[in-house]
Amino acid sequence: MWSHHAESLRFTASAEPADGEGERPRFSGGASLEQALERAAGFLPSDPASAAVQLDEVLRAIPDYPPALRLLATARSLQGDLADAVGILEGLVRAFPRDAGLRVELGLVLRRTGQGEPAAHALQRAVALDPDWPQAWRMLGDALLDGGESAAAQDAYLQHVQHSGRDQDLLAAGSAMLANDIPRAEALLRARLRQAPTDVAAMRMLAEVAARLERNEDALHLLERCLELAPGFTEARWNYALVLHRGNRPAAALAEIERVLAAEPAHDGCLNLKAAVLCRTGDYGDALRLYRGLVQAHPDAVKLWLSYGHALKTAGQVAEAVAAYRRCIALQASFGEAWWSLANLKTFRFETADVAAMRGQLARGDLREEDRLHLEFALGKALEDAGEYAGSFDHYARGNAIRGAELHYDAEVTSKRVRYIRQHYTRAFFAARAGMGCPAPDPIFVLGLPRAGSTLVEQILASHSQVEGTMELPEITSLTGWLRREAGPDQAMPYHHALAALAADGLRALGARYLADTRIQRKTAAPFFIDKMPNNFMHVGLIHLILPRAKIIDVRRDPMACGFSVFKQHFARGQAFSYSLADIGRYYRDYVSLMEHFDAVLPGRVCHVCYERLVADTATEVRRMLAYCGLPFEAGCLRFFENSRPVRTASSEQVRQPIYHGAIDHWRHYAPWLGELEAALGPVRAGYRQASGRAGNAGSTT
Repeated sequence: MWSHHAESLRFTASAEPADGEGERPRFSGGASLEQALERAAGFLPSDPASAAVQLDEVLRAIPDYPPALRLLATARSLQGDLADAVGILEGLVRAFPRDAGLRVELGLVLRRTGQGEPAAHALQRAVALDPDWPQAWRMLGDALLDGGESAAAQDAYLQHVQHSGRDQDLLAAGSAMLANDIPRAEALLRARLRQAPTDVAAMRMLAEVAARLERNEDALHLLERCLELAPGFTEARWNYALVLHRGNRPAAALAEIERVLAAEPAHDGCLNLKAAVLCRTGDYGDALRLYRGLVQAHPDAVKLWLSYGHALKTAGQVAEAVAAYRRCIALQASFGEAWWSLANLKTFRFETADVAAMRGQLARGDLREEDRLHLEFALGKALEDAGEYAGSFDHYARGNAIRGAELHYDAEVTSKRVRYIRQHYTRAFFAARAGMGCPAPDPIFVLGLPRAGSTLVEQILASHSQVEGTMELPEITSLTGWLRREAGPDQAMPYHHALAALAADGLRALGARYLADTRIQRKTAAPFFIDKMPNNFMHVGLIHLILPRAKIIDVRRDPMACGFSVFKQHFARGQAFSYSLADIGRYYRDYVSLMEHFDAVLPGRVCHVCYERLVADTATEVRRMLAYCGLPFEAGCLRFFENSRPVRTASSEQVRQPIYHGAIDHWRHYAPWLGELEAALGPVRAGYRQASGRAGNAGSTT
């Protein structure tokens, strides 16, 4: 009761007793009336009995004094004497019928006595008297929910949301979020929800905090409870759809988006989110229609133009993508991500004026670090194209230094993981699980390091009539996250521990789950589809166990060429190792070590493709890959550059052209500055050329 008393107490405690003869009364210790009331109020949270003693003294001196009666009602409630508290409050309500706070307090005590209908009536009268009081609406929702009036309760919770802009505690939490003081915001919101567990406005805000901290499961649970209480809370449903999208649940996200748009067809934030989800599912025609409408409605929205440009690029509409990125720059010349997006087209060439403009922006003292990061990478690409390799490398190095300082990548963590896999995923481990998993042969996993040629391999295979190209699918990563949560926090390698504990049914279910989750990406009747997530090389063991008939193709490129190509590429996410030459070299070593291990314990399971050999003798390598996949040769695979499908990687424009031989040794222009990379690679560099020259079967390196 006391926690609510603080927020609902609106009856002044400074009223004077009735005029009369004699001096004003004094109380214990010579305290004045105001001091006596303040002392009683101070006792309430921890010692309501002492508060009641103090208030009885006041009421003996000034019978029926309203401020003292009000505090006494709270004290009786905290002592468990609810009947007395109700009696006192009912008397006060009769005396002060237009005091909304008194009716809130009466409603709360009546609810504690189990008198749901009278409680709801008191709270309904309170909000009628003061409709701008958000917490009174929330309390009314609670009382109505107790009585089974769920529709009325939902309406009350929505009223609470609509008026919560006046709530000082929530305003303070919102200010902390705007200042990016996430710990303070979280503390304020958790405190509110401990006091008021049905505060749907606070729930939605705390879910946003959880999402910012990448605690997606927490955010989902909060929003699900929020929408259970207030299904019509549009902003919460929009947030829910966003968290589902970030958690790689596009079908569920789209369902929630449609519910929002059914209520608010012009909800621009939700329309923007829908376009992003449709891009994730490969529905670029619908996404582009949405983006076109949005940029027409909001012609000065810089980030909206950027998203539109990304969608145009992926759909192969390069000239339009360039125009969209140029629009971003016209609106905000310092917007580094737009400059980098132009550079990331790979086939785009900057003009002299562009280089001067980027240099001018980098000279600014007030440039945001995020913009500086992107501009450094973009200018590095511009100077590379101009043949100014020393200056180019300097800018690449600066961009990498900025991003590396943000990520704090620890190479030893990766090495430790690889050592664990090599130790535990043995021949015996796999033999004990032979014949388990989902028998579907649909997926073709194309993996390896980024920038090794996997997009080229994907484009070649996706040009076959029986194979559908999709994107870098995150579903395997999602499964590893589920396994980690299943294992609990006490295991050193929880994902691998949980996987090892699965029986045949569990492995088969995981394989079926992967196929179900990727179904939304499949737009054709082709029996096979490609998952081109490069980082899946870390999960070959998982893939083999849950999908034993899936194909696995490892694309490998000369470590110096691949390593430098990774270094000069700014990745949007997921490649934390790529911002240091030494880390890249060590990561490449770990990758080779892991793939050699799987070749030893699962001989012939993985087909290795050498990028340089694919470029030099495309027809032979294409036939070998198709044979490994059990597919007949089709001439269209050699004319992959005519395939107009969307390509969702940095190499999208390069694979829309015939194979280009000049990139193989391009890294040598930067050789003077790549000593760290070469040293970190160690013997792997020489070993690559030896391995790429050996003959073998379909699962070999050649």
